[in-house]
Amino acid sequence: MNPKVDAFMSAATKWREEFEKLREIILDSELTEELKWGQPCYTYQGKNVLLMHGFKDYCAVLFHKGALLQDADGILIRQTENVQAGRQIRFTSVQEIRRLERTLKAYIREAIEVEKSGLKVELKTTAEYAVPEEFQSRLDTDPALKAAFEALTPGRQRAYIFHFSQAKQPATRASRVEKCIPKILDGLGLDD
Repeated sequence: MNPKVDAFMSAATKWREEFEKLREIILDSELTEELKWGQPCYTYQGKNVLLMHGFKDYCAVLFHKGALLQDADGILIRQTENVQAGRQIRFTSVQEIRRLERTLKAYIREAIEVEKSGLKVELKTTAEYAVPEEFQSRLDTDPALKAAFEALTPGRQRAYIFHFSQAKQPATRASRVEKCIPKILDGLGLDD
């Protein structure tokens, strides 16, 4: 048990009982308990395997390489369409956690085996994502913008593509592109 996680648990106002039960289950494995990103994170030989986190309507166990798990019970959830590797099991009560305890332990064992085996999730490259028309037309007509965008890290490129794509209206997408062009030209990411 990690003292930093003890402090996290003591400070938890929502999902505290659920976190305590999940922690008990997870600590019954060979994982090491740490606090990362402000959340209890469980590792195997320094590699992240899973973490616990809470949201407004549920708490969850997030498997970092959940896409590689078999999910025989069909309980893993992909948080959004852009999440490639991680998968969650969501809970809304301690009773639900108790009911799924045996299954959760099996998923944890499988996640550890995935980490031991060295398997990696095949991530999509930035080129595999559809670039919104409004941005693509600007890239096609502005060589400096294209060069600046291509010089960004793949993660920054994806962040811009996702940001532009999330707008439903063409006018909103175009507006977002225009607002972001100076940052791209400066070599900055969306959140820099």
